[in-house]
Amino acid sequence: MEILKQIESLKLLPVIKLDSSENAAPLAEALIAGGLPAAEVTFRTDAAEDSIKIMTQKYPEMLTGAGTITSVDQAERAMAAGASFLVTAGFNRKVTEYAVANHIPIFPGICTPTELMLLLEYQLPVAKFFPAEQYGGLKTIKALSAPFPNIKFMPTGGINATNIKEYLACDKIIACGGSWMVKDSFINNHEFEKIRSLTAEAVTLIQKEA
Repeated sequence: MEILKQIESLKLLPVIKLDSSENAAPLAEALIAGGLPAAEVTFRTDAAEDSIKIMTQKYPEMLTGAGTITSVDQAERAMAAGASFLVTAGFNRKVTEYAVANHIPIFPGICTPTELMLLLEYQLPVAKFFPAEQYGGLKTIKALSAPFPNIKFMPTGGINATNIKEYLACDKIIACGGSWMVKDSFINNHEFEKIRSLTAEAVTLIQKEA
């Protein structure tokens, strides 16, 4: 619940793909300097595990989790590296059961009512709605909220500076996942000052919404 409160207070969770763990430290510094000390490091590259380890060891004040988890092996490696929470792009029963059994915060990805029923089965309070814009965005979230009033959402996919305020205005959304300020090209080109600046702008935007 503490992790959930932290994410809810931040309102925006940077979704990051790191091709090299050498970029983990300067990226973390840029996010912290920009006022958003959090990261969902996706397990889409071989650098993810080491990147999480670097972030959690050098920047313990930062909320660092692992995303795009597709197997229990990945989940175990992420947690051993120091991740505080897990995120999946779709619902994976084995990964979910591993997280629940070990009291690890997990945000399973869903986009249908059937998948939401699985969250109820495991008594999970928050679903990652992905890919958000492609599956109807806010309209779909509001429609899903009617039969599932106790579930809240963390939409990711297609969310950016132009639409995040609209999403956060919905009381069923605890936070949004976003990558517009941490694009792959920015990271790979070492544009960390740009990342810091865009992150600071995003934080200002969210604060105005609040």
